[in-house]
Amino acid sequence: MNRTFRWRLTSVIGLILILGYLAAANFVPKAERLESPLWPDEGLRLGLDLQGGIHWVVGVDLKAADQHELEFMRAALETDAEAKNIAVEGFYVRDGELVAEFRDPAAETALRELAEDTNVLDETQASGTSLHWQLSRDRRQTIKEQTMAQVLEVLRRRIDDPVRGIPDSVVTRQGDDRVLVEIPGGQIDRARARALLRSTGFLEFKIVIDEGPSEEILRASYPGGLEEGQEIVLEKDRETDQVLTAYLVREEADITGDYLDDARVGFDPQQRPLVNFVFSPDGGLRFRDITRDNLKKKLAIILDDNVYSAPVIQGQISTRGQISGRFSSQEAADLAVVLRAGSLSVPVVIEEERSVGPALGQDSIDQGTRAAALGMLLTLGFAIGYYRLSGGYAAFALLVNLVLLVGLMSAFEATLTLPGIAGLVLTIGMAVDANVIIFERIREELRDGRSPRAAISAGFKKATWTVLDANITTLITAIILFEFGTGPIKGFAVTLSVGIITSVFSALVVTRMLFHLHPGLKPVERLSI
Repeated sequence: MNRTFRWRLTSVIGLILILGYLAAANFVPKAERLESPLWPDEGLRLGLDLQGGIHWVVGVDLKAADQHELEFMRAALETDAEAKNIAVEGFYVRDGELVAEFRDPAAETALRELAEDTNVLDETQASGTSLHWQLSRDRRQTIKEQTMAQVLEVLRRRIDDPVRGIPDSVVTRQGDDRVLVEIPGGQIDRARARALLRSTGFLEFKIVIDEGPSEEILRASYPGGLEEGQEIVLEKDRETDQVLTAYLVREEADITGDYLDDARVGFDPQQRPLVNFVFSPDGGLRFRDITRDNLKKKLAIILDDNVYSAPVIQGQISTRGQISGRFSSQEAADLAVVLRAGSLSVPVVIEEERSVGPALGQDSIDQGTRAAALGMLLTLGFAIGYYRLSGGYAAFALLVNLVLLVGLMSAFEATLTLPGIAGLVLTIGMAVDANVIIFERIREELRDGRSPRAAISAGFKKATWTVLDANITTLITAIILFEFGTGPIKGFAVTLSVGIITSVFSALVVTRMLFHLHPGLKPVERLSI
């Protein structure tokens, strides 16, 4: 056994052991996994069709988002027109258009210049006393993406929340204007789940009284304890969850996200990213008083009890304000989404609802397990009975393939569905199919008079591209199913895709190594195939 082969063999055995460990963890109860440091906390997740639960398809009203943007542009143009003393009768939003009415013909040119400066309005009509604009195509696309990101953020925070929500729920985008919500658990209270969907966010603005590097250090500064009506909130690193700063604030918010109209990314004169936010008129009056009375103090922006930013109040702010800091463009965009996530700015409606009971899910698991076991036994029996020792190699490679498949899916915390089990059974047949192609090619080489060693080498070499071609075409189909399919179809596509990769690896690498071990370099007269 040369050094190169020994290294390859060690690497493959190490990979099998690691993924086998992850696969075995799925058979340990989750409560035990969470308590023991020997096992990973998470593994394969069961889809709704296996553990029961609620399946929703939630529709998002994107027309309301366009209407909201037009209202925002109306307020901005109204402010700019007033600042430039442009004589305008009024700005209105009608039938998906922004309308400006005026009497002075000189106002028409000035208003056109204001609209052009926005870079988001396209003129649709001019009558001499009014101008009509609609949002540009690019702006509508941007609004759609921002709105869907906001809806996803809000629903995830409401539903997939370990304290107030239902853990292990799935909230993901489906198509252009829908959100797929899957809430696991056969005994879930549907009324409670609907209440979570309709509930408001927990966005608050609070003046910072004191701060420290950690909650313990900050509490130590008050040996007599915190005053009544005060609490400590934490700002954490978004990647490591490490506490960055602890803030002492009042329990009652100075102002809440109910008054927030909008938040979006902007740039200062030095082109550094910041976040612009807009309050409603009532919120602007309240925020003006708060900022006027607390100059040079920090204002903590808190969403769901987590501090996302605590900027220093530099001056009196009313309706419009800015949040500046050490933001990258992406971080500023994320903060803008977070600020808007306090409440849904567009209506959502449950367009489709399905419920699956836990008994049906357990029955699916039992039948799927029996089908997979029966398929495995029949396949192994055929391989060993027809190809003898080589069939034993194929059987071992098939077992390795299942270990790698389940281990990889566990590593990525994939969701296993009933169609996914079907994909698992299909993978068993496909894994043996690759070995059948290789073995038949080896048999042809033996019939042509080659020695066993030469036949093995030629068989693998000539069959490799046939195996790859068959599996790559199937993989392309699986990727298309995943991209355009819905929940159950995606589950089938995921299992099938991972199974294709592991079956090719098992056939071309594991089986080849077994032949290298025996007969290896030893001359033999006959090959058991």
